[in-house]
Amino acid sequence: MDPFFWQSMLVGFIAQLVDGALGMAYGLVSTSFLLAFGVPPAAASAAVHTAEMFTTGASGAAHIWRKNVKWDLVWRLAPAGIAGGIAGALTVSYLPVSIMKPVVSLYLLIMGVAVVRMALRGPKAAPDEPKGVRKIGLIGGFLDAAGGGGWGPVVTTSLLGRGHGARHAVGSVNTSEFLVTAAISASFFLTLGSVRWTDILGLLIGGVLAAPVAAFAVSITKPRVLMGSIGCFVVSLSLWQIAVAIDPQMTFLSAFAHPAG
Repeated sequence: MDPFFWQSMLVGFIAQLVDGALGMAYGLVSTSFLLAFGVPPAAASAAVHTAEMFTTGASGAAHIWRKNVKWDLVWRLAPAGIAGGIAGALTVSYLPVSIMKPVVSLYLLIMGVAVVRMALRGPKAAPDEPKGVRKIGLIGGFLDAAGGGGWGPVVTTSLLGRGHGARHAVGSVNTSEFLVTAAISASFFLTLGSVRWTDILGLLIGGVLAAPVAAFAVSITKPRVLMGSIGCFVVSLSLWQIAVAIDPQMTFLSAFAHPAG
């Protein structure tokens, strides 16, 4: 069995554990791990989005069944998210790995800091009806494809921060995400020609195994504590990836191994 399968299954388990408890950050966590395991940015994002097609489809269907979806919001978010997602997929597919890896790591670092900030301050409430929904969808789709994750953190938190009700914001964003994810996955299939099926299968199996554990974890863990922990983890992992991109030989470690004097 390909060793990447077991790594991907572990990644899928951890990412779904986080996503099931917070309602976001599946792509953020799984992409951070895959990059750390040496998977190129485009291949990592392709694997994550292909696996997410199944999870977001199930999630969207559940929200529709529970009447958590505002369709006018979906029809504003989805087309813009698809356009941004296709642009992001093309960007990450054609730019050299040496450029994209530090850029994606920097983006994940910023998102990690944002998650920590949310954990410390709590969600920002505002009474105004959200504006610029299409712009939010466009940016969220681009960053989600180029960075391997971010649709939930970018779009959901933006809508909540602009005063939209949590129930319909989460339901509409999750339903839109299925359409956006399908478009991003199709773009990667066309540009890359093939995907790493061992990674995808591992992510799916790990996610299925984690689902019941996540449901239990969310009942005993304070969301802000978990959110802060995950944010700190993503920040640490991203800083490491940036350091390695700047200094591939990791000579900076010699300063700690052989301190001056």
